[in-house]
Amino acid sequence: MRAGDLDHETALDLLTGAPAAETDAALATALDGEFDRLFRDGWQPAELHRVIARRGDPIQGRVVAEAAAAFLVGKDPVDDGWRDQVVQIKSAEGRKPDRIAVLDASLGLLAELRLLPGIEILVPPPGTPATVVHQHADRRLLDRVRALLAKAEATDFPAEAEAYSAKAQELITRYRIEEVTAPAVDVVPFARRIGVDHPYENEKAGLLDAIAKANACRTVWSPELGFTTIFGFDADIDAVELLYTSLLVQANKAMTRDEPAKGKARVKAFRRSFLVAYGVRIGERLRQAAEREFEGHSDLLPVLRSRDVQVRAAMDRVFPTTVRARASRVHSLEGWDSGRAAADEAQLR
Repeated sequence: MRAGDLDHETALDLLTGAPAAETDAALATALDGEFDRLFRDGWQPAELHRVIARRGDPIQGRVVAEAAAAFLVGKDPVDDGWRDQVVQIKSAEGRKPDRIAVLDASLGLLAELRLLPGIEILVPPPGTPATVVHQHADRRLLDRVRALLAKAEATDFPAEAEAYSAKAQELITRYRIEEVTAPAVDVVPFARRIGVDHPYENEKAGLLDAIAKANACRTVWSPELGFTTIFGFDADIDAVELLYTSLLVQANKAMTRDEPAKGKARVKAFRRSFLVAYGVRIGERLRQAAEREFEGHSDLLPVLRSRDVQVRAAMDRVFPTTVRARASRVHSLEGWDSGRAAADEAQLR
C-alpha cells in the first residue's frame, strides 16, 4: 500500500476507483500494522494523537483515536494512564466525514506513520505487565496547587499573580522535603513526555527546562517530534507539569499585553526574546524559592544529591548521547526587558 512509487493524488485516484470492499480493507490493514508497531514501540495514545493533530487534519486525529481504542481490545493488563488517554482523545471526536475524505486523510496518515521511529517505552502498552511502581504527588496537594495557579492565571494584578504562584512553589517544595524525610520506600526516578507546541517551540522548551531544573528534574528536548522528555521522581514531574502549563498561560497573557502593535518581524523578534528572558528569570526565581524552603535542612543534602545522581543515571540510560542545544538568540531588547518584568510579576517574591 503506497510504498513510494506513486504520488499521493495518483494513489488516491486508484483507491477511489477500485471496489470499496477491497481498498478499504487493504488500507485499514496497512494502518493497523503501523499503529501496532508504534504502540508497541513506546508511543502512547495522547502522544501519537498530538503529533498527528499538529498537521491540522481532524480526520487523521479521529483515525488515531479509533486505532488506540481498538488496540485495547482483548489485552490485559492495561495501564490506567494508557486507558485514560484513550478516553481523553476519543472525547474530541466530531461528525463522521465522507468516504473520500477518509481515504485522502488515511493515505496521508499512513505515510506519516511510516516515518515515525520507535521511542522509549515509558508506559507499558496494553498486554504488558508494569515493571515500575509510580508514586505520584498526593492528589490533595496537586488540587491545591492547581487552584492557586488558576487564580494566578485569572488575575489582572501582578502582585496577586506573584503571591499565588509563590504559594504554589512553596507547597511543592515543602512536599518534596516531606517526601525525602519519609521512611524509606522503594521509589525510583522515571520519565514523562510533555508536548511543546509551536510557535516558538525552542523558547518554550527552554522555559520547561528552567522549571524542571528548579524542581530536581532534567529534560531532553526532541524538536523533530515536538516533545520534551522530563526525568525525575514522579511527584516532582507532576509539579513541573503543573507549573509549566500555568506559567505558559501567564507568559502568553503578559506577552500579548506588552508586544508592539505593528510590524510582523518586530513582533516575532519581541516574542522570541520575551520567552527567552521569561524562562531565564523564572528559573532564577524558582530556584531561589526552593532554596529558601530548604534552609535549615542541611541534613537532607546527601539524600538530595543521591536523588540527583539517580535522575542523571535514568536520563543517561534512555539518552546515552545528547547534544547541547544552541541557546535562542535575543534580537529584541524590548522583548527581553518585558519578559523579565513579566517573570517578576508572574512568579516568586
